[in-house]
Amino acid sequence: MQWSLRSKNKSPETLGRVAVLMGGDSAEREVSLVTGKNILEALQAMQVDAYGVDVGLDIAMQLQANRPDRAFIALHGPGGEDGVIQGLLEWMKIPYTGSDVTSSAVCMNKALTKWIWQANNIPTLPMHLIADGENYQKQIEALGFPLCVKPIGEGSSVGVTRVDSWETLPAAIEKASQFKSTIMLEPWIVGRELTVGIVGDYALPIIEIRPKTEFYNYKNKYQPGSTEYICPAQIAEPLAREIRALSLKAFNLLGCRHWGRIDLMLDENEGIWLLENNTIPGMTGTSLVPKAAKFEGVNFEQLVYEILWQSV
Repeated sequence: MQWSLRSKNKSPETLGRVAVLMGGDSAEREVSLVTGKNILEALQAMQVDAYGVDVGLDIAMQLQANRPDRAFIALHGPGGEDGVIQGLLEWMKIPYTGSDVTSSAVCMNKALTKWIWQANNIPTLPMHLIADGENYQKQIEALGFPLCVKPIGEGSSVGVTRVDSWETLPAAIEKASQFKSTIMLEPWIVGRELTVGIVGDYALPIIEIRPKTEFYNYKNKYQPGSTEYICPAQIAEPLAREIRALSLKAFNLLGCRHWGRIDLMLDENEGIWLLENNTIPGMTGTSLVPKAAKFEGVNFEQLVYEILWQSV
């Protein structure tokens, strides 16, 4: 498996003027601003004519006034990663990075993602969605403790709680319900947390994630020094090849394109369980796709340039 860079020896002038869309109004706004700033600086370092846009209610007017040749989407969460901004760009006929409207919407909904994977024999955990007023005792007994409680339409582990008993369940459900999203229950898998970045048709080396406290929550994702990352993960080569191939297959089954990141677990018996696909991964100082690309000899600027060229 060898990574063939599409952007190799390509002229930045061909890309035209590029708007880097960042910010927005989701719970991940601050992370998006960091992602966008890093992407913008990387593109400018590669001599791309790029400028930043903090996305607000006037985004359509901003795009109409400046009329970029293409957009690099650096938004996270609802409004930016769920097909909304993608639909606007399609309407305005502005090419953009990342998955299209349908795939973005599907991947932002963790339940839809899992249903597609289950229908195609991709190993993913059983789940139960909580309906208002439902007595879900039997479903929880079937899933067992510990449980993962989370909203299905947020990223960066926003609203996620590990629940070990009936007594702590109501608080976890209340926390997840703050995000106006359907709540999902899943078994909490004990094992190794892994991630596989995808760029184009290439699955990057596997990274193992080892938080120093609790689980890989919002703080451990973005606070430097909170988590240890092993790249490549210390996994036997046949199993590593299987994980990378499975991740690329799962990415393609969702209709995704350009780039993304598959998060998964390897349980105590080396069983593989895919969790979700991120269509616009973070590009901060602690983010994972740049770490995997670096192991392949591709620095941050080259990585961002390569992702942009996927949209051409």
